[in-house]
Amino acid sequence: MPIGEEIGTKRTFVWAIDWPGWSRGGRSPELAREALLAAGHRYARVAAVAGLTIPALDGMVLETVEAIEGSASTDFGVPGSVGPLDRRPLDADEAARQGALVEAAWSVLAQIAALAPASLRKGPRGGGRDRDAIVRHVAEAEGAYAGVMGVKLPAPDPDRPETVATVRRAILDILSSPSDGSPIGGRKWPARYAARRVAWHALDHAWEIEDRSAPA
Repeated sequence: MPIGEEIGTKRTFVWAIDWPGWSRGGRSPELAREALLAAGHRYARVAAVAGLTIPALDGMVLETVEAIEGSASTDFGVPGSVGPLDRRPLDADEAARQGALVEAAWSVLAQIAALAPASLRKGPRGGGRDRDAIVRHVAEAEGAYAGVMGVKLPAPDPDRPETVATVRRAILDILSSPSDGSPIGGRKWPARYAARRVAWHALDHAWEIEDRSAPA
């Protein structure tokens, strides 16, 4: 399976080129690749919601087809670098598939949050947001993401689900549309990068909720 690598000084992110949101980080490229494979069964659920099937995980070989330099964002824990493959054009079929996977990531987040306890297990030092705070954080971040894409809407209010839905619909309208690969709205992010960033963020926190719902 083709993957990309974003290599910082302290942390590496890897992502499945053709599967927005299937992205994991680690303290080395090797650990990041291990985490990506380990998340395959989880991501299969996302793909299924979108009506798709991921490649077989048994015996899967990861092939690095792009390696890009990371930044302070990478080391902080965010896949923040745009690579050449993110700038590839998107035809109508690819764009529709991409939008379906981003929407599926949001659906999986909602499903996991609905089943999780309000109070989540804390880390070794007592840190970590609880369920509702995580859901709020994701929605607020998407307001910022929408701004980077040139969406001119008020910031979503996590206490008003209709405002979150409006912003997400605007994002989906962009990510589901064909693109020549240039930055959306002449700003910063091409559509392929925007899709993998938005879906990664939703799933990273969905899986956090899932992990921290269980006993230590």
